[in-house]
Amino acid sequence: MDPQHDVNVEVAPIYARGSLQGFILVGRWPVDTVEWTQFLWLAVRVAAVPTMLPHGSTVFRVVESVPEDSPLRSVGVVLAEGQLVGDHALQPGRFADEQPAGLAVLHPPTNTIASVREYETASGCLLLPGLPYLGLAHRAAWIEADASGTVTRLSAKDDIDPGDDPDTAALSLLLAS
Repeated sequence: MDPQHDVNVEVAPIYARGSLQGFILVGRWPVDTVEWTQFLWLAVRVAAVPTMLPHGSTVFRVVESVPEDSPLRSVGVVLAEGQLVGDHALQPGRFADEQPAGLAVLHPPTNTIASVREYETASGCLLLPGLPYLGLAHRAAWIEADASGTVTRLSAKDDIDPGDDPDTAALSLLLAS
């Protein structure tokens, strides 16, 4: 057994100024697509809570450093960067200087067409960009869930073509611009 898996990945939401500002990762980084999908499940549950994403679909970036006042054993943060669409949408070139290890988009229930009508769900997508020319594939996860954790759609995949899905296409364009 890998000794690194003996330490759990802990995630805590950061809420300030009336909305979700991000998440702090404590203990260790998720090591594979499945663990990142578990993080996304928690993030989507938070996004399903009314008013958590008051400005609509929000893009988050994975940051491999932590603020000085972070909890002990913090390894990184996933920070809100701005809206995916609308009057205050992220502009091309936002990530040109420092490419993040990953990008996610969370859609509140008002921006999610529920795949199971009986549930008011939020949804999200996480893109972990690879370096295909070096043999490192792009990876992604998609989740639709309600605030109580009921999952109505879940998919995780390695070796994706970002252009095959609207969310991964939008996130990859933000990374490439």
